Amino acid sequence: MKAAVVSEANAPWVLQDVSKPTAGPHQVLVKVHACGVCYTDALLAQGVLSLRPFPMVLGHEGVGEVVAVGEGVTTREVGDRVGLPIMQKACGRCEFCRERHAYSFVTANNCVAPVLTGVNVDGGQAEFVAVDAEGTVLLPDGLPYELAAPTVCAGYTVWAALRRAGANPGARVAVAGVGGVGHLGVQFAKAAGYHVIAMTHSPDKHALAKELGADDVVADGAGLREAGGADVLLHTAPSHASAIDAMQGLRPWAKIILMGISADDTFPLPALAVTSHGYEIIGSAHNGPEYLAEALEIVARGDVKPMIEVFPKEQVGEAYNRLLAGQLRFRAVVDYV
Repeated sequence: MKAAVVSEANAPWVLQDVSKPTAGPHQVLVKVHACGVCYTDALLAQGVLSLRPFPMVLGHEGVGEVVAVGEGVTTREVGDRVGLPIMQKACGRCEFCRERHAYSFVTANNCVAPVLTGVNVDGGQAEFVAVDAEGTVLLPDGLPYELAAPTVCAGYTVWAALRRAGANPGARVAVAGVGGVGHLGVQFAKAAGYHVIAMTHSPDKHALAKELGADDVVADGAGLREAGGADVLLHTAPSHASAIDAMQGLRPWAKIILMGISADDTFPLPALAVTSHGYEIIGSAHNGPEYLAEALEIVARGDVKPMIEVFPKEQVGEAYNRLLAGQLRFRAVVDYV
């Protein structure tokens, strides 16, 4: 089969022939129809995150069709349309797993031996991939594979963050950054019925943010304060500086939801403001497969539409290069059919 192989740190993504996997016990073999390219893929390809030796096949936004099932599989069958989120399988034996937590990034970071699709085992940037059946999610009927792919990670991330925030009906939700994750944050927040304030320093994105459903568009924390403030801040930007700045526009008892991985690892807080206004800082990353199922249903209904650029598998290297150059608007999806 063909797969996009990264031979070493900072090497190009090259489509080449590799051995086709088979479905082992409790696994399914998935014919990949599409796979999204995520910023986390770049961190892995560059060696910034190192969880397995090179060469590797990345991809944790894969979607496709089950074409074979292994021994012991009862929850999936041939013909099922599935997504392949990053958390595939926990070890089930360590102290953390004995507490039987839902699959999430918390499980990925606390299980002593997790299996992570496209991270420490081969992922969806290939024509076929074998994964544990429990590491798949059923796709809603009628949801195109190309739109399902970015929902499996980016859409999952922002919807799980909104659910984690637990905001009251009619709350004001600010989305810091209108990019690969933020453009989905604006749409999911609007679909949930919130008053949405998009925050972006890019004037050329103001009209787009309105088209995506933003009620207000501001450039910074001062603008957020003038617009009436926010009860929830979804931090989706690649730098923490914008979120720190946005805090000057938060309302009392606001919640700041941090998600994903930023280029700068520290999050310096204005301690007096956090204490005196009762702010909550909440880490959020996926939080459980039920939220992925909800996100997929919302996209299937048409209430949210990821903005994607689709590349044939022969151009997987170009998709990755456009991600690195910041030229995507907003998610790259590679077609493996």
